[in-house]
Amino acid sequence: MAPTADDAGVGGPLTKHRQQIIEYVKKSLTFTIFDTKWIPSSARFVAVGNYPRNTGCIFVYQLSNGELKQLKELEQPNPLKCCTFGQSPEEERHVAVGDFQGNLQIWDTEKWDKPLASFKAHQTIINSIDGALHAGPPEIATGSRDGCVKVWDARQRDAPVAALEPASAQTARDCWCVALGNSYNKLERVVVSGYDNGDIKMFDLRTMKMRWQTNINNGVCGLDFDRPDIEMNKLMASSLEGRVRVFDLRTQHPTIGFSHLGE
Repeated sequence: MAPTADDAGVGGPLTKHRQQIIEYVKKSLTFTIFDTKWIPSSARFVAVGNYPRNTGCIFVYQLSNGELKQLKELEQPNPLKCCTFGQSPEEERHVAVGDFQGNLQIWDTEKWDKPLASFKAHQTIINSIDGALHAGPPEIATGSRDGCVKVWDARQRDAPVAALEPASAQTARDCWCVALGNSYNKLERVVVSGYDNGDIKMFDLRTMKMRWQTNINNGVCGLDFDRPDIEMNKLMASSLEGRVRVFDLRTQHPTIGFSHLGE
């Protein structure tokens, strides 16, 4: 049977390998959500953002019989920008949250009476956060408008494990995204950061040295490793104007760097 008009895509007839994203459930909200993360090994997720009165909000939702059921609503003094479960073992389910004033909080998703930890991580908004556990220590990476990228040990919060700071506050570039990867044993780990001017920087947390940097000409909106718990393989970077680049991290040229494909 020939494909009908409904079966055909915009660019031509239906192909066997065409991917589809199907909406499962939709819910209208009266507040702004900036980030959502699934709670590990559950049908629940955490959403963070802000109310119209410029205070922060944390919501916990559960998928139930094809609908979203609200389980928890929590208001905070400052709007919340980002969150991650990456540093937490599955049995603990601790979420790390960054807010617009540079504060970093860690919450137990089973007990919302008070945060497990709350401290000043940056001078201004935390734009991005990522966590890593895998074979190494539980660590959290944060990137901020102040141009700093910091890596924190979730077990000790007095000072960052590593801090990548600009030479001067006047020349600081806005860090839009961070990602942790290469965590294939207890020693190896890298943090990658992307900036508003198109810079991408990779810092080795074992040697405490800059491992690689490049510029992709557009602000870097997102960074993600294909698998953060193996030796570096692929890094995907998305940028303004809808561009996506995939870097092959298996071989590094001493002058050219990593090969990549862009679209």
